[in-house]
Amino acid sequence: RRLRQLRQLSLGQGDFQLQDTAGRARRKADFLGRWVLLYFGFTHCPDVCPEELEKLSRAVRLLERDPALPPLQPLFVTVDPERDDAAALARDLRDFHPRLLGLTGTPEQVRAAAAAFRVYVSAGPRDDDGDYVVDHSVLTFLLDPDGIFRDCYGRSRTAEEVARSVRGHMDSYEPLPP
Repeated sequence: RRLRQLRQLSLGQGDFQLQDTAGRARRKADFLGRWVLLYFGFTHCPDVCPEELEKLSRAVRLLERDPALPPLQPLFVTVDPERDDAAALARDLRDFHPRLLGLTGTPEQVRAAAAAFRVYVSAGPRDDDGDYVVDHSVLTFLLDPDGIFRDCYGRSRTAEEVARSVRGHMDSYEPLPP
C-alpha cells in the first residue's frame, strides 16, 4: 500500500541529465541495477547539508557491513550550480563517503532534476560579499534498482533508522517484470 501511495506522487519518475565530478554525463538510467540514496543540497551550506551528508554516509557504511546486501550508490545533486562546479563538488564531497558521487549541470538541468523529485529550491538574496544561501527541501530519496522511488528520509531520521529502512526495502524488493 505504501509503495502505491509513493508511486502516485510521481516522485523521481523522470530522468535527469547531469555531469559527475569527472565531467562524465550522467543520467538516472546509469544507476539502474543499484540502490541509490540521493540528496539535493549545496556545498556552501553552513550546517544542514553537511549534517545530512554525514548521516547519509553513516547509513551507507552501516549497510556496507553486510556483504550480502546489494550495492548502494550515494548521490549528491547540487541545487547551486553557479558555485558547485565539478571541482567544488569533488573538493567538498571527499570529506564524506568515498563513493559519494557529486552531480552538477547547467541551471536548467539542475532545476529539471530537482523538479523530478519535487525538491523546493530558492536562492536567497546576496550579501555585500555576493554570498547567498539556497533554501531547499531537506530529504534523502531512496531509489530501487529499477529506478523507482521507494522512500524518503527527513532530518529527524537517524543514520541507523535510514539504514534499517533501506535494509527493509532491500529485503522486500521484487524486480519489475521485463
